[in-house]
This record gives sequence, C-alpha cells and structure tokens, in this order.
Amino acid sequence: MEHPVRRADGLALAEMMGRVTGEPAVMWGPTMVGFGTYHYRTGSGREGDYLVVGFSPRKSNLSLYGLTYAPESEGLLERLGKHKRGAGCLYVNTLADVDFGVLEELTAVNYPHIVENMSS
Repeated sequence: MEHPVRRADGLALAEMMGRVTGEPAVMWGPTMVGFGTYHYRTGSGREGDYLVVGFSPRKSNLSLYGLTYAPESEGLLERLGKHKRGAGCLYVNTLADVDFGVLEELTAVNYPHIVENMSS
C-alpha cells in the first residue's frame, strides 16, 4: 500500500524544487526525482551525469540530494529542524519535521552553486 504522507510530501517537494530551479522533474532510476543535471569527473577519471538537486521518497524517510554543498548550507541546516545527514544527502522523516521555507532556501542556494562549481 502506498504511504499517503510520503506521497503528499513527494508532490510538495516536486512542486517546490521545480519552481525554484526552473527545471522539470526527471526520474533517475525507479525512485529518485531530480531537477537539473551536471557532468562530473573524479580525480581517478570516472565521470558521469547526476541530478543537481532532488529527492527520493523511501519507505523509511525522505532522502534529499544536493542541499549541503553551498557555503550558506551550514547556517540553514541549523534552522531546518529534525534531520540526519549522510554523505551528500539529508534524511527527514516527513516534511512536517522541518521548516519548509528553510528547505526552499537550501534548494535556492545549492542549485546555482552546484551548477557553477561542480560541473566538469
């Protein structure tokens, strides 16, 4: 059975991220929704394309991608609310646990930062 809160949270994130980035939602595999694309190249020569910002409405939480790289992120994360950090992503149980305005600010500062600084 589909989780109704997770679905509503996903729809809210899709609307906000699309509006803030000006990019359409694109599926990255079966569960990740991304906005914008950048090309990366690692020091070892590995390269590829990845979403700039996005999310995945997983069973246990919402995984949020691309929201921790801009210099302004640290101060915003202090005001976000209940979240956990992973390697390059944030985990929140539901959007009700965080300040949605801060989440929108994180999207607004990280999207251009990644586009300008992380593309190869």
